[in-house]
This record gives sequence, C-alpha cells and structure tokens, in this order.
Amino acid sequence: MSTLFIRLPSQAAAQSLQPGMPLYCEFAVAGRGLEREGVAALPDMGELVSRAQRVVLLLAASDVTLLRVQVPPLSPARLRAALPNLVEDQLMSDPAECVVVADGSRDTMRTVAVVQRNWLEVLSRTLVGLGARSIAAYPSQLCLPVTPGTSSAAVAEQSGDIDVAVRLSAHEGLGLSIVADQQESAAFEVLQSLATVVREGPIDLYVPAPRLRDYEESLHIAPALNERIRLHADGWPRWLDGAAAAPVELMSGLGAAAGPKLDWRRWRWPLALAAALLLINIIGLNVEWLRMRREADALGAGMIQAYRNAFPKDPVVIDPLAQLRQKLSASQRGTGQLAPDDFLALAAAFGEAWNGAGQDAGALAGLEYRDRVLSVKLKPGAKVALEPLQSALASRNLSLAQSGDNLLQIRSGK
Repeated sequence: MSTLFIRLPSQAAAQSLQPGMPLYCEFAVAGRGLEREGVAALPDMGELVSRAQRVVLLLAASDVTLLRVQVPPLSPARLRAALPNLVEDQLMSDPAECVVVADGSRDTMRTVAVVQRNWLEVLSRTLVGLGARSIAAYPSQLCLPVTPGTSSAAVAEQSGDIDVAVRLSAHEGLGLSIVADQQESAAFEVLQSLATVVREGPIDLYVPAPRLRDYEESLHIAPALNERIRLHADGWPRWLDGAAAAPVELMSGLGAAAGPKLDWRRWRWPLALAAALLLINIIGLNVEWLRMRREADALGAGMIQAYRNAFPKDPVVIDPLAQLRQKLSASQRGTGQLAPDDFLALAAAFGEAWNGAGQDAGALAGLEYRDRVLSVKLKPGAKVALEPLQSALASRNLSLAQSGDNLLQIRSGK
C-alpha cells in the first residue's frame, strides 16, 4: 500500500505567508520502503495525493498540546464527549474550538492531544480536494524515538521559522517555536532553548542534514551543551517508523468530516450508463410481460369460446377447464363409465395396489369416501410399508398421503 507522508510547518508559519504564496512541505512516499522524498508546495501535490492510498500528516509540535489526564472508565463514545470538559481547565482557548483526542490505552492516566479545529479542518479540506482517500494526522513529538533516560528532539526550519519537537518520555512531549534574530545564530538559539526546556539528562537532537555542521559549530561554543546534546542527521526512515507507533491519531477527532467525500463527477458516466442499462431492461421486461399477457388473454378467450361452442346452454363460464372436467365426468357417469376419482375406481385401484405391494389385508380397519378422496383406516399398531404402496398407486395415477398414524388418503392424479 502506497502512503504519502507530509511533514507540515507550523500553523503560525502558514499564516505568516504572503497572500498567494504556497505552503511548502517536506514529503515522502513509502510502500514497502522509502520510494521518494522531497519538498513541494502543498497545492502542487495533487498527483502524489491522488495516487497514494493513504495520506499521513505529521503536524508541527508547536501546534499540538499534549496533556496527561486522568479519565474515568467510559465507553469510547462517551469519552469523546467528555474529553473537552476534562481538559478545559488546562487550556487557554475554548475547548469547542479544538479537537481533543485521547490515546487508545485502557489506563486511567491517558495522553490527550489538543489541536486547533480550524487548522485541522483546513488541512482535511485541502487534501480531500486534491483527491485523498484516507487521511491520518499525528503530533510530530510523538513520532520521535523513545529511549529510557534520554530525551529526543527534532528541528524543522521553514523560511526563518523554526519548530522544535521534543519528546520527554513515552507519553510526554512538547513543541518550541523559535524565531531567530539572525540565520547565523539560529542553531545556537535552538540549542539554548532546548537545554532550558530539558534541564536534565542527555538529548538526542535530529537536525536537517544540510544544517548539521552549523549545529556542530554552535555546540563547540558552549561546552556544557556539548556534554548533553548528541547531534544526528535527520531522515525520513525515522519518521516513518515513529508515525507507525504514534499513540494518538488526530483526524479521528473530526469524525466523518475528516473522511474524503465521494466525487460524483468521477462516476457520472458509469452511473449514466448503469441507469441507461436499467431503463432498457425495465422497458424490455415490460414489453415481454405485455406480450405474454396478451397471449394469455387470447388463450383464455379461446378456451371460453371453445367451451361455449361445446356447451352453449351454460350461461356462466368461470373456469372452462374445470367445468369441462366436470362435464366429462358427468358424461362418463351417464354412460356407465367410472370417473378416476369415483369411489369404486379408487377402491378397486387401491385394492390392486395393496395386494400388489404385498400388504397384510388384516391391517385394514375400514374405508371412507368423501369429497373425491378415499380414506383408508388402519388398525392400531398395524405396520404398512408405504414406499412400495406409493409406487404401486403411482403406477395407477393415484397419490398417497398419510394423515396421522392410522389414516391413509388416496386421491386421483387426474
């Protein structure tokens, strides 16, 4: 899966740009490994964003406030609703204007990240407009390595604005926004500010590779800092690993508003084609139904007319086929012939089938004929092999149904 990582400057740096000037960001494309990296204006990343299956934002540390908050045992939905009230006393801004997200642990003490809602919404809308399918956002300070007893820090520079991400422990971090008076003294100011914030313990500081020598020279000026701060060239592999292990994902705080919207313009021709095919099928089905309905009406009218021609004295014709069967049965009875569903015909055929199937005549208790059905009563406890009897009756166009343990019903199949 292709993932686009974008390391963003701070919100303050973005707002300080002149109108019309684009926001430049560092980016990296990763699949099974690091495939591409560089710097580009955010509006010019449309091709990269649309090709990536996922976009991961690394927010500037100074834009995200991390708090350690004791939370009650609540369901995830109730916790999301309660978080703004839990952190209200620790914020200078209105919680309603912020996105507040807790980590996914089950501990009573949780790490809670707070970021300005409008900044996150601007980023979400921009990326969705560029074609993003899935968006995630992580605080930069929580993407730094965690080493027991050692603090981690990383420097990001953008047109004179310097953002320093600091990770003090697995759950604590902060961001420093530094504006250097002169470019030559920027590295020294960063080192001094970092040493002021992190008063004890060693510090692993990651700086842009082109600026590594400037930071090394600044360390030589202050021997006390040289003993505590270890310099490393920054690189994307470290950020990719850190983002995968970050405990807080901020876009989840926007809910469905952070997700990409369906672009109906992409689907207008497939949807139009599907609608056309559906319309053609509906028209075809209705035409076929009307044709078959006309054929059925014509066939019914022909049957009624044939019946009227054969029996002109019948004033009412409702079901010509059933009425014709009744006429034929009555005619057979009038000439002395037995109808297939007469008592004698059913009893004679049943007797032949019973004997042919090798059944015991002593098992029969009596016969009853009603509504063209012959009911055969069996003696209590009588055992009858139904399968051979059914086969024998079927060969005589009769059907057998068992009603209860001691009652068999014989019907004509015609």
